[in-house]
Amino acid sequence: MLSRSSDTLWDIAAAEVCSRESRTDEEDAEEDAHFPTQRTVFFMGSKAGGKTTILLRFLDRDETAKPTLALEYTFGRRARGHNTPKDIAHLWELGGGISLSDLVQIPMTADNVSSLSVVLVLDLSKPNVLWETMERLLDSARSQVEKVCASHQKTGESRYGKQRVPRVLHKDYPDRELISPFPVPLLIVGSKFDIFQDFDSEKRKVICKTLRFIAHFYGASLIVGLTSYYRISECGLKMIMDHNIQKFESISTDPSKPLAIPAGFDSLSQIGPPVTSDVDIGTLHAKNPLDLWKKVFERVFPPENIKERKELKDPAKDPQYNETLIDSIRAQKDQELEQYKREQAKSWKSLALDP
Repeated sequence: MLSRSSDTLWDIAAAEVCSRESRTDEEDAEEDAHFPTQRTVFFMGSKAGGKTTILLRFLDRDETAKPTLALEYTFGRRARGHNTPKDIAHLWELGGGISLSDLVQIPMTADNVSSLSVVLVLDLSKPNVLWETMERLLDSARSQVEKVCASHQKTGESRYGKQRVPRVLHKDYPDRELISPFPVPLLIVGSKFDIFQDFDSEKRKVICKTLRFIAHFYGASLIVGLTSYYRISECGLKMIMDHNIQKFESISTDPSKPLAIPAGFDSLSQIGPPVTSDVDIGTLHAKNPLDLWKKVFERVFPPENIKERKELKDPAKDPQYNETLIDSIRAQKDQELEQYKREQAKSWKSLALDP
């Protein structure tokens, strides 16, 4: 819009605001096409569950996956065409399973929440820790997203002053009133499918139905099976940059085959009730549908011993981080610390006995 020489600064500003407010979505989209897109994708899930391998396939990189140290960052670029800026995908990966869940606050910030997607990778070969891994990580991530969104709504605005908030499911979304959608786009991936295939057919059915329920409850997309990874490798970066990791080329719900179910293409009626052969659902006293599925799943796959889980919380004891020289020095320092504690304890006791 051209301004007249007689217009004041306030006249020009007011005219610009009116012009922006009157723009159509098509005009906004046309202008956005000239700006680079930046997306953030956060990978988390089971320890040594294949997150790095899947991330590399997203980027179509032929590299050998290495153990993730705590939290790692990489990025990918995509060119839309000639003489246009390249879109950027910021990719974060959380290692250590649930032991380092507090680190979710680093990649999830008020600056990127409006363009954030989460990929949860669950190791199918270890069903006894599957539910806890899913629950702990999603709870931590949801809490952080809600926290930054609250801050974002108070202080942050997108271009043209339009507020960006977490996604809201459309009114025709299946079972909309009975589920608790994750606040940002979520993709759940079941890894180690080659091992999972050797499980008893009834156990496979329990895991598949449970994963379908979890994905539907959180409004997430679900992929289970190595053959489905090819789809991620082929168009993963495009889906990330379009902020739509829900797109799949085909849909599969057969538990005897790899699963591929986009968000919104499943329902509680299609999934059916939990698989229970030796327990009466009415005796489980569940608080809600999610709690019911948890109780049934853990009847089939009892959680690991609490003591063992506590020991895994210390990354220094994790065998994947072994360093012979450093570990020997650490052991020596630990011994010195214990000796110091004992000496100090004796000193305090002697002081307490003095008149």
